[in-house]
Amino acid sequence: MQRSNIYILVFSAIMTVLIGGAMSLTSVLLKPAQDKQVELDTKKKILGAVMDISTFNTPEEILNLYKARVKSVVVDIEGEIIATDEKGNPLIAEKVNAQKNHKIDREERLYPIYMILNESDPNVVEAYVFPMFGLGLWDWISGYVALESDLNTVKGVAFDHKGETPGLGARITEEKVRNRYKENKKIFSDAGNLESITMVKGEGITGLSMHEVDGLSGATITAKGVNKMLKEYLGCYQSFIMNTKGQNGIAIN
Repeated sequence: MQRSNIYILVFSAIMTVLIGGAMSLTSVLLKPAQDKQVELDTKKKILGAVMDISTFNTPEEILNLYKARVKSVVVDIEGEIIATDEKGNPLIAEKVNAQKNHKIDREERLYPIYMILNESDPNVVEAYVFPMFGLGLWDWISGYVALESDLNTVKGVAFDHKGETPGLGARITEEKVRNRYKENKKIFSDAGNLESITMVKGEGITGLSMHEVDGLSGATITAKGVNKMLKEYLGCYQSFIMNTKGQNGIAIN
């Protein structure tokens, strides 16, 4: 029997509502697990910029280590700590969305900072980790740059990307590439000027300065994106760095 147009329209509408409702419900049910995974990934990157966490086998180990060893703050472009938002709600560094934050004018952004505490003395800051965000060849790139307590020497980095070419730009996540930033590299010149760290063009380059790291063959645009990201965000964190240096550290309680 031929169905009328009204029947088809009503049936389609009902199915649309049912399927849409099911998808919404699924999204709501999965959101806590998704949020937990994002939290875990973020904390792994922060810790991974400073130490080897490859021996940790469970999420609980990572989260417990993070709780014991990391304190965080949010600062503005002037390096001043901001405790609450405009509505008076506490600002939590781990909940600042790097991608959304990047779209805001740099003068208005929130800047999370993570302090890695000494295992034996939690009043001593061993390293500072600075999150950053930028653009690669095809899509976004992000990074965490860890500085030693002198706030000049690079202790480590952790990079991530979306859509970079496997074997080329995607190599920024490889340990071999990340280790290049740990070869006694400095972000300030001897005169105290911010130089950042530049990934040079080409690979297998020798005679690099303390502000340069070896490049990525075939991934010049990704390297330029990383360089721009570091230069921009280290500049944004510069006031905090200089203020903290002048105070010989900051209160972490």
